[in-house]
Amino acid sequence: MLLLLGVLWGIPYALTKISLATIPPLTLVAARVAIAALALWLIAFSQGLKVPGQRSLVGRLFVQGCIGCVVPYTLITFGQQSVHSALAAILNSTGPLFVCLINLVWMRREPQTFGRLIGVGIGLAGVILISGASALLDLGRTTIGQLAIIAATFSSAVAVIHGRRFAAIAPEVAAAGTLTWGAVVLIPLCFLVESPLSSRPTAGAIVALLVNAIAATAIGFIVYFRLIRTIGSTGTASVGYLKPAVGVLIGCTFMGEALTWIAAIGLTAILLGVTAIHHADSNRGWLSQKNEPRII
Repeated sequence: MLLLLGVLWGIPYALTKISLATIPPLTLVAARVAIAALALWLIAFSQGLKVPGQRSLVGRLFVQGCIGCVVPYTLITFGQQSVHSALAAILNSTGPLFVCLINLVWMRREPQTFGRLIGVGIGLAGVILISGASALLDLGRTTIGQLAIIAATFSSAVAVIHGRRFAAIAPEVAAAGTLTWGAVVLIPLCFLVESPLSSRPTAGAIVALLVNAIAATAIGFIVYFRLIRTIGSTGTASVGYLKPAVGVLIGCTFMGEALTWIAAIGLTAILLGVTAIHHADSNRGWLSQKNEPRII
C-alpha cells in the first residue's frame, strides 16, 4: 500500500505539468481537490458508509483539510515559482524528519527507534542523490520560496500526525471530508487570486486534471488514511521519499530519460530507508490487526 501511494502521489508531477500549460495554478489545485472530493463522496455513499454524527468531527476535518491540502498545495505552488525543481523535491521530502521531530519533542506517541531514524536518514540521502547533490548549492538563494516549501512540508507532517484522530472512521469518509473542506477554502481563494473562468484548458489538460483528481488525489487519500492507522505517521510520511523515485522511474520508462548510476544508488537508498522505517514500525506492532480500530 505504501508503494501504491508512492506511485499515486508520484505521477502528479507529470500530470500537473501538462495541466499547468493552460490552467492557472490555484485554479488547477482547487479543481483537483473539488473533483476528488465529489468522487470520494460517491464512493462512500455507494458503499453504504455513514458519517459519524459527532460535532467535533466537522472541526477536525476542517483542520485536516487546511493543514493537509490548502496550506501545502498553496505554498508549494508559490515556492516552485522561484525554487529549482530538484531542490524543491529535496525540501519537500523532509516530511519524515519533521514527523520524527514532532513525535520526539511534542507528541511522544510513536517511539522513535534507532532503526526508524536510520531509515529516515538513508531515505533522505537517496532523495538527494536522485535530485542531484548540486541542488543543495542553491540553498539560501531564493529564501522565501524555499521557506514556503519547507512550511508546506511541515504542514503535511502535522497533517499526518493529526490524521491519526480519524482512525475510527472509514478512510473513504475521512478523505472525502478532508478534501471537501480543502475545496471549500481553495475555490474562493482561486477566484480571489486568479480568473479561472477566463482560462481555456486544452483537452489534454482536462484529461490530466481528471486522472490527477480521481486516481492520484481521491484514491491516494483513501490509501493515505488507511496507512496512517496501520503503519503510523512516520511510516506514512516516508511516502515523501518514494514520490521523486517514482518520478525518475516514469521519466526512464516513458520519456526515454537515462538512468544514471548515481540515480540507481539513490533509488536503492530510498527503498532501503523506507524498508528500515517499515521494519521498525512492524516491530513496534503497528501492523498488528488485533488493535486495529473498528471502521464506521
